[in-house]
Parts: sequence; structure tokens; C-alpha cells
Amino acid sequence: MQNDVRENVKSYYGSIAEKVVQGENGNCGCGSSCCGDISELILYDGEAIQDLPKEAVNASLGCANPLLFADLQAGEKVLDLGSGGGIDVLMASKIVGEQGMVYGLDMTDEMLKLANKNKEEMGVTNVEFIKGYIEEIPIEDETVDVVMSNCVINLSDDKEKALAEAYRVLKQGGRLAIADIVTLKPVSQEIRKQAELWVGCIAGTLEVESYKEILKKAGFKDIIIEPVHVYTKSVIEGLLVSKEGLLPKERSIPLEEVDGAFAGAYIKAYK
Repeated sequence: MQNDVRENVKSYYGSIAEKVVQGENGNCGCGSSCCGDISELILYDGEAIQDLPKEAVNASLGCANPLLFADLQAGEKVLDLGSGGGIDVLMASKIVGEQGMVYGLDMTDEMLKLANKNKEEMGVTNVEFIKGYIEEIPIEDETVDVVMSNCVINLSDDKEKALAEAYRVLKQGGRLAIADIVTLKPVSQEIRKQAELWVGCIAGTLEVESYKEILKKAGFKDIIIEPVHVYTKSVIEGLLVSKEGLLPKERSIPLEEVDGAFAGAYIKAYK
């Protein structure tokens, strides 16, 4: 199952990167502008992104802004899991400064190519994009001060391994600051069995308490999970419309059941 999920996600996000390079707006991810009525899901203010490459902004696919609660400091080393086109990495690079370092990890060649293009355009020297899987992070133990991620952990079919890996690469006293989709109320297995929705960030979500248990098992402490962007019925409808051609033509999704069942959340914990 894990390889199937990986390949589906890799193919989907690779196609988005190619669209962005061609000048299209690629953000049809977890909480982005093609997902229906998302006036309350604006993730980045204009000042934060004003000096970023346009293609980095267009490839943004997150569900919240982890930099709002990551509390990055000058000189820190940061790892962004599933860095995509590089928006969070490039924003973080401005905060940690020349004495700091930000690594972006992604498994998709097209996204890595786009991210490196954006890095060159921005002219930053404290950024490195790395190819790899979040379940098998190619970084040594206790290397970074902060692990960030934006709507990526939920796409993993082995969340325990991904979060255990995040714990492994953190220094003692380091912190996890991720934005992710969580489940706020039970939904039917019928919805979760629709594999295509893994790409839509819904089928792989965890309930808040289950998420906390996995974090505790990995070794994290002082865990906080705060839902901030609730997915209403209209947002879910827009998400489905945006993925026409990727989802089966014959589908029956009880929208009343998913209304308010999912949310983008801030998740913070310490090693």
C-alpha cells in the first residue's frame, strides 16, 4: 500500500510542478485557492511572500503556515519535510539568516527542480534541497533544531515511521512544528477507502487523539494540536471539483458527513 500511495502522490505533485513551470497556478493541494470557498484559508500574508519567486508561491500546497508557530531563530538549522516548490524553506531562510541553514526534503524530481530554480532566482545560500522520503530521512541523528512540514505527514502511509524519523533528526530540546490535516469527527470507511483522496489530503488523516498518541510513541513531549482551518462542506465540494479527471466519474460522497469533519491544524511538540 505504501508504494502505491507514494507513487500516486509523486505523480500528482509532479504534474503540479510541471504546470507551475508552464506558468499555471498549481496550488490545488490541501488548503489552496482552487478548493472552493476558502476565503478563511489564506495561509500567507503579502509581506511574508513579497520577495519570493512567483513560482514558489504558485506551487504552495499547504494547509496552514507552520512558520507562524515554529518560532524560528537566527542561526538555527531547519528541516522542511515535503518541501515542494520551496515556499516555506525560502521564507525560513530569511529568518535563520546566513548563520542558519534550511534543508528541504522532497521525493518528487519535478518539485525539486522547481525548488532549486526558485532558490537560484532568490539568490539564497543557506538552503539545500534534498531528495528522499519522509519515512527515511537522509540526514544524521540530532542534526536540526526544528522540523517543519506543511500538509505532508497526512499523505504518508506510515505516519509512525515519518514522525519517528522527525524525532531522530532533531537535536535534544529541538521542536516539531508542522501544519497538517486532522479529523475532528468520525467519517465512514467508504470515504477513507477512496484511494484517490490520499492526494486530496483527506483519506489519510488522523483523529487528534490518535495523532497525539503517535507523537508520544515517537518520544515527543509537550504536544499541542490546534485546529485552525475547518473544512466546511463548500470547501470539500470545491476540492472535488478541482480534481475532476483524477477522481472516478461515478462517485457518491456524502458531503453532509464530511462537513466540518476535517481541519488544517497547527501541531507542535518537543524532543
